[in-house]
Amino acid sequence: MLKLRLVWGTISAVLLCTSATSAVTIESPDKHIRLALSVNTHGALEYAVTLNGKSVIEPSPVGITVDGTNLAQGVTIGKSQTHAAMNCTESIVPVRHGKTKTDYRLTLMACNDGIAFRHQVPGVRTRVPDEATAFRPPAGSTVWYHDLEGHYEAHHVKKALAEVPAGQWAAPPMTIQLPGDIGYAAITESALAHYAGMALQADGQGGFAARLGHAHPPSYPFRLRYKEDVERLKVPAAITGPITTPWRVVMIGADLNALVNSNIVNTLAPPPDPVLFPQGAKTAWIRPGRAVWKYLDGGENTIETVREFSKEAAALGFEYQVVEGFWSRWSIDELKAVIAESRAQGVGLWLWKHSKELRTPESRKAFFDLCTEVGAAGVKIDFFDHEAKEVVDQYEILLRAAAEHKLLVNFHGANKPTGESRTWPNELTREAVRGMESSKSMRAQHDVTIPFTRLLAGPADYTPMHFGARRNDTTWAHQIASAAIFTSPLLTYAANPKSILENPAVEVIKSIPAVWDETIVLPGSAIGEAAVFARRKGNTWFLAVLNGTTPRNLKLNLSFLGSGDYQGLLVRDTAANDGSVKMENAKLNKSSALEIDMLAGGGFIARFSK
Repeated sequence: MLKLRLVWGTISAVLLCTSATSAVTIESPDKHIRLALSVNTHGALEYAVTLNGKSVIEPSPVGITVDGTNLAQGVTIGKSQTHAAMNCTESIVPVRHGKTKTDYRLTLMACNDGIAFRHQVPGVRTRVPDEATAFRPPAGSTVWYHDLEGHYEAHHVKKALAEVPAGQWAAPPMTIQLPGDIGYAAITESALAHYAGMALQADGQGGFAARLGHAHPPSYPFRLRYKEDVERLKVPAAITGPITTPWRVVMIGADLNALVNSNIVNTLAPPPDPVLFPQGAKTAWIRPGRAVWKYLDGGENTIETVREFSKEAAALGFEYQVVEGFWSRWSIDELKAVIAESRAQGVGLWLWKHSKELRTPESRKAFFDLCTEVGAAGVKIDFFDHEAKEVVDQYEILLRAAAEHKLLVNFHGANKPTGESRTWPNELTREAVRGMESSKSMRAQHDVTIPFTRLLAGPADYTPMHFGARRNDTTWAHQIASAAIFTSPLLTYAANPKSILENPAVEVIKSIPAVWDETIVLPGSAIGEAAVFARRKGNTWFLAVLNGTTPRNLKLNLSFLGSGDYQGLLVRDTAANDGSVKMENAKLNKSSALEIDMLAGGGFIARFSK
């Protein structure tokens, strides 16, 4: 027996290696998901994933390149160490690359809601890592994805797997409907830090290669704002010391409810720093909430408007107001005064800032010190537009600086979330979605797609609910229901607060929480067609339905309700006018059935209170 000591930065691991093996297989604790690693006949590592014995990922290469050498080719694997970890089964597999005699480890995770793996390559010198992993869904699958031209702000397309052309880019998470009745999967990553972000590129034969940020085509927003950096960021990033990749994740569920409730992305992200967050996400100053926002629905860029919006936010019971960059025209005394007046009404202010103005320690200190001095509750930082390592590094630098000042954070112009809200609970949300700011969106189909694609990765600042022309091909009831389905612990409303206060459904809107205790995706849901969600906060349930482009009738049972009777306040489409709602009161219980007629682009929302 050979005892081999490998050092991974600050972690020292002793791996007991016996004679080489050729395969490792682990199962999720509930035995439904299986992840198999093997050395194929060419001496290269590959993996495969099944759900209930049916293929989720066909045998696919798994590997990492370092300084241009693929460390997954010509390898032997030693005896793995398998144990329970984080409600998953974890296996640490020692790997030796024969030609360079590089020893590293590949960690495998099989959880009840998905699988993941990552590479850790020890060392002290500076090296350049890259990807050698691919994902090959089974033939007959259907996929939903969008490209990178808008960075993470685009419409998803639906394609049969066989029709995805070679070279096609896909921004994670990419959602997969497996053939037959096997279920669903989504490919993304977790714990992205000190590394470039991952996107996917199709090979035209049913496979998707993982590609790092330097290889991504620069998005239109990046070319627009940072054209001088386009060529520079095409160069792969070097890493000094041990190389630890983010987790490559496949979320898996037998149905849409299981997929939406997959928490593997957050599970695999590191826990928060107890020095910065003594009670983790429950640290006293981490306060989710609803916000008003003067950007898409009227109001001048003045202190008077901010005062009025805060007054109306207080009338709605909302906790925050997000203020765009026009705040920078005011004196410190003016800013202090309006923030103090708002805070006295229970409304905290968030201040917007361009990320390029926060690239130096001095500029960050000046900005965050100012926010602390004037009493801001949080910051909205915009325009990242790339997943190169140096851009990804900025997120953590900014989150740490904000946390040291006890400031909440909302990132815009950002990449997909990868568990940051667990590691940095001061990040309440990020954009990374084509939301209400996009005036040209055909919303109906988009809105019934993103709950099963983008939102799988984490919160999205869509800024929902607009009652004017910006709602496009959707109804008022659809707009209201979207606020209950598009998860965002900073739930920023697009509608002018005066319009909300004057809406017939104001009592329902006021009661929609920013965070939820339970979510159930109900039958009737289908990607790109309808999203039917039951969500609970405390003892109150909401039933929210978004409809796509075809009129729809649903008959739903309310078996998700607890025992006893509930008072229901229902918001329905009206057949005669998509710019109005029909309000109903009804006493209902878990044995009740509810029939819902929705217009094309329609919706429905009901609150059930004890």
